[in-house]
Amino acid sequence: MKLLAALIFFTRLPFWKLANVPPVYFKRVVDYWPFVGWLTGGIMAGTLWITSTFLPTPTAVLLALASRLMVTGALHEDGLADFCDGFGGGTSREKILSIMKDSHIGTYGVLGLLFYYGLIWNILANLPISLACTAILSGDTWSKFCASQVINTLPYARKEEESKAKVVYDRMTPGTLFSTFLIGILPMLLLVGRNYWWAAIASATVFILLMSLMRKRLQGYTGDCCGATFLLCELSFYLTINLIYTNL
Repeated sequence: MKLLAALIFFTRLPFWKLANVPPVYFKRVVDYWPFVGWLTGGIMAGTLWITSTFLPTPTAVLLALASRLMVTGALHEDGLADFCDGFGGGTSREKILSIMKDSHIGTYGVLGLLFYYGLIWNILANLPISLACTAILSGDTWSKFCASQVINTLPYARKEEESKAKVVYDRMTPGTLFSTFLIGILPMLLLVGRNYWWAAIASATVFILLMSLMRKRLQGYTGDCCGATFLLCELSFYLTINLIYTNL
């Protein structure tokens, strides 16, 4: 039920038709977030692999990015936009939270998404297709593991009834943390040679920096922070892969 709850929560695919999941299970969806990455990263990598056989690489990368957007309903991108608006325009904790809860996108949110997609499209389009596909699968799952640790690191910044999803995630038990780590790290085995493991360290470093920022300015996290953390960790992962491929 927990895995099904995660698939329902993090994707727009009709998993909800399989069973009626009690609300209590949605408190544990972050435990299975990296597992969902196997699905979303796999769809994105598969789309890139197939479309690159008959389309130019830049176009294939664009379609791959679009495939994940359709599967997730731009859930994480919405979080990144709100995060950029809140931290870019907010001068206090209360103001940041207020801006992030506003459904309208502002200048910082637009710029954040433009820079994110401009960078990630350019990075993936300049990698060999095989490397880009393995990087996508491993980057999606590992970055979701990194982002999932937000709930273990910081308290929730709002009251539960004030959250967009109307749920506050439970912290992971040691056993759950270990299994979540394994699910997130296993696709890294596909990235053999050339010290590509540095990409995982880069994502972890970005996570630490973001946690420091949230602790200082927000004294906690929100759902938008989780989505933004995932995308920024993923971006740093691909950027490191590109740097290693180009310079080593």
